[in-house]
Amino acid sequence: MTVLALESSCDDTCAAVIDFDGGIRSNVISSQRVHERFGGVVPEIASRQHLEIVNLVVEQALSEAGTTLDEVELIGATQGPGLVGALLVGFSTAKALAGARRLPFAPVDHLQGHVAANFLETPFEPPFLCLVASGGHTLLAHVTEHDGFEVLGRALDDAAGEAFDKGARMLGLGYPGGAALERLAADGDPSAFSFPGSAADSARGGRGARHKAFAQGLDFSFAGLKTALLYVLRDLPEREASARASDLAASYQAAIVENLIMRTERALERTGLDRLAVGGGVAANGELRRRLGEMEVALHVPERSLCTDNAAMIASAARYGQRLPYPHYLSLDAYATGEQRPVAVGPGPTVERTS
Repeated sequence: MTVLALESSCDDTCAAVIDFDGGIRSNVISSQRVHERFGGVVPEIASRQHLEIVNLVVEQALSEAGTTLDEVELIGATQGPGLVGALLVGFSTAKALAGARRLPFAPVDHLQGHVAANFLETPFEPPFLCLVASGGHTLLAHVTEHDGFEVLGRALDDAAGEAFDKGARMLGLGYPGGAALERLAADGDPSAFSFPGSAADSARGGRGARHKAFAQGLDFSFAGLKTALLYVLRDLPEREASARASDLAASYQAAIVENLIMRTERALERTGLDRLAVGGGVAANGELRRRLGEMEVALHVPERSLCTDNAAMIASAARYGQRLPYPHYLSLDAYATGEQRPVAVGPGPTVERTS
């Protein structure tokens, strides 16, 4: 079976074709650079950009795969969560392609896509713990099946990727800033500054009982870390902050990574699992990959192009998710937040309701 999938949950317009056994035939990612001047993604601009190029991206994916729509047997698309205007472009396009050919359609949860990236090419089979860390989401998932997972811990405020981007912006590195911050951190001392969750912070004993109680859980919080960097930059003379930019970047990055590693290790211990997978754009960070590689577990980290938002992971999830026959998916809508609920397939089109 040949699967075509679309992904447009944020600012990347993506289309991919995979075989049903997980072989990737094409994986096209078109990134929008127009948002750099604004320091973040502007939802309305993102939606318009998706609308302008989505058909071209689909055509390129089919061409690179050496196939046509006539040979596609299943179409999937990201239904949510994400920027709802952006989601609607890819989701509606995919529904239209499926409906015009009376093909089955698979609505896919974006987070399930990040997990399912581990089922491509050389599959990493459940059960395993999966750390998903991206610009919009950070969570620990207990994966026992191909079509779902149990959330063990999640971000209570900012996601790890957002913390990277906002920290980079405060250091004058622009947007998106994760890769730039990592490059700057390469020449710095990760113990030069004390940030929440960092080694220097731990050496000082944390910040009281409330801090220690939170540290024992599996949920993540990066808002305080971002604020801590803001305060350090506020208190440092401008010349000193500029001279010590590498140390600031290294310490800040180390704190983000330490928070991710600490809770991942705790989740592995509590579940008794010795198998770990990773998903999300933050998994492209070299320091995080190094720390994960030091763990005494069976580790699977997808290649970088499968960690950031892409449609191959959505196609992978579509293989195992709910597959709706025509015309039952025509009334489905995208959702910005919440969880996907199964669609009851009756004699006619149904309405998707999300939490």
